[in-house]
Amino acid sequence: MKKTFLKSFFISFIIFSLVWSGFIYKSVIKATSDAEEDEYKETFIDRLVEGKDDITFLLLGVDSKDVSKSSGARTDTMILCRVDKSTGDISMLSIPRDTKARIRGKKYEEKITHAHAYGGPELSVKAVKDLLGIDLEYYVKVDYKIVEEIVELIDGVEIDVPMDMNYEDPTADPPLYIHLKKGPQKLNGDKALQFLRFRKGYADQDLGRIKAQQQFIKAAAEKALRPANIVNIPQMIKSYYDNVDTNIPLDIIMKFAMKAKIFNTEAMQMATLPGEGKYINGISYFIPDEEETSKLVKSLFTEYRAVENIENSDNEVN
Repeated sequence: MKKTFLKSFFISFIIFSLVWSGFIYKSVIKATSDAEEDEYKETFIDRLVEGKDDITFLLLGVDSKDVSKSSGARTDTMILCRVDKSTGDISMLSIPRDTKARIRGKKYEEKITHAHAYGGPELSVKAVKDLLGIDLEYYVKVDYKIVEEIVELIDGVEIDVPMDMNYEDPTADPPLYIHLKKGPQKLNGDKALQFLRFRKGYADQDLGRIKAQQQFIKAAAEKALRPANIVNIPQMIKSYYDNVDTNIPLDIIMKFAMKAKIFNTEAMQMATLPGEGKYINGISYFIPDEEETSKLVKSLFTEYRAVENIENSDNEVN
C-alpha cells in the first residue's frame, strides 16, 4: 500500500512539474508571437483529446558537450524507440553509428552517423526512415552533460563493467579520459560518461558498446523512477531543458507521463540492428541484413499496428 502511494505521488509530482515548466517554456521562452501561441493552444487541445496510444521517436546522442552547439557534430548514439501508453510496452532498436546508409542529398551511401553533421536531427530522422522503411517524425537529441547531471542527481547507477576500460583522447570534445576497473560498481556522473563513451576494447567493436549502452539505459531508468528521487524532479526538469532538443510537443509528453505507472523497465524490448561489419575501400562499415532487419522492425514497430487496426475494425462491426 505504501509503495503504491509513493509511486502514484511520484508520478503526479512529475506531471505537475511538467505542466508548469512546459507552460513557462512555451509561453515565455519559446513563444515568438500571439498567433503562434494561439495556434499551439489549439493543437494542444486536439492532441490531448485525440492522440495516439503510441509514439515512435529517434533518440540521438551527439558528440558534443552542449546540445545547442552541436549542429555540425556526428551522432555518437542512435536508438529508435517506441512507447505505448495503452500497454506499457517499450521497444528500443540500436543502430550502429557505422551503418552504411543512404543520406539524402549525398551521391553515395555513407555512415549513418554523418547525417546529423550534414543536416541536423531532421536529416538523421530521414536517414532512419529510408533505412528501415518506417513512418518517423519525432526526435530527441541529448548531449553528454545531461547524462552526467542526471546520474549525479539519482546518486549513481549500478553497473557491472565487463572489462578494464582504459583510453585517452585529449583532442575529443569533450576530451576522453577513461579509466574504469572491471566488475560491479556504482558509477557517478563522470564515470558513467566514461563507461558510455568507451568503444575501443570490445571484441565485437561497436556492437559491444551498444550492449553496454542498453544495459546502462535500463539500470538508469529503474533508478530514476524510485520514489526517493522525488526531491530531484525540479533539477531534472532544468537539466532536461538545458540539454535536450526535441520536436515532440509538450502535451504529447504529458500524456505519456500520465501513464508512467504502467511502464515496466523489466519489460523493455531491446535489440540491435542485425548485420555485420565489413571493410569497403579501406573504410569500416556496418552492413545491415535486410531480411532480418525487416522482420525485426515489423515485430517491434509496425506489426502491432496491423493487429490494433484489426481489433478496432472488429469493435466497429460489433
